[in-house]
Amino acid sequence: MSLRDHAIIMAKRMFSPKFRNRVVRFQRKYRVQWPRMGSINFGDFYRSTPISPIFGIDRGFPIERYYIEKFLKENAAYIKGRCLELGDAFYIKKFGGDRVQKIDVLHYVEGNPEATIVADLTCADQIPSNSFDCIIFTQTLQMIYDMEAALRHLQRIIKPGGVLLLTSHGISKIGRRLGRDNWGEYWHLTTQSTERLLKEAFPGAEISVSSFGNVLSAICALQGIVSEELDEKMLDYHDVDFEVIVAARVLKR
Repeated sequence: MSLRDHAIIMAKRMFSPKFRNRVVRFQRKYRVQWPRMGSINFGDFYRSTPISPIFGIDRGFPIERYYIEKFLKENAAYIKGRCLELGDAFYIKKFGGDRVQKIDVLHYVEGNPEATIVADLTCADQIPSNSFDCIIFTQTLQMIYDMEAALRHLQRIIKPGGVLLLTSHGISKIGRRLGRDNWGEYWHLTTQSTERLLKEAFPGAEISVSSFGNVLSAICALQGIVSEELDEKMLDYHDVDFEVIVAARVLKR
């Protein structure tokens, strides 16, 4: 964190909103911002299209995936017993190791050779209750219009004492669009909305909601700049106001 960032944080703590607003008006009137207005060098970012239109997949390891895997690595101990993942079992295999006893893969429609369960999570009554010790649910909730129904079924099919590991887009480009893709993208979540949704769907559960990102990683993620192109300290700096990835661990009581 720079000295300027420290100064801004201290100013927010020490001075009232009214006084800070007076300072901002003074800065705008007399053009005493730093850097001065009109002096910023946008460099390679001075463009109306992203450097990579596909999240940087063509360049390296996407920033979003860096944060998702950081979250899953931190919670790897919960990936055990009978586990469920959507689409494929990539993260179960990568982070579960020999703690996993049985793997299931859920897919929305027929045709996925890895799928052991075909179901729509918003009406998945055919999946038995209390079935899974761990469900890995990454980058999917935003693709479901009826999020509340999907979360209720997730709550139902997790065993007591089991865990849901969930991630979703915060600040992001649109990844899926109906008419162009097989499904759409309906929501971008915040930690605040995620926590409310989970508390309603998982009454009495132990819920931990967090975010990953800062202004630099948000800008770079939107442009398709990848994790290898940023210093790890810059990637890992956490600014609560720039939620690139929202993550939650839900322990069912």
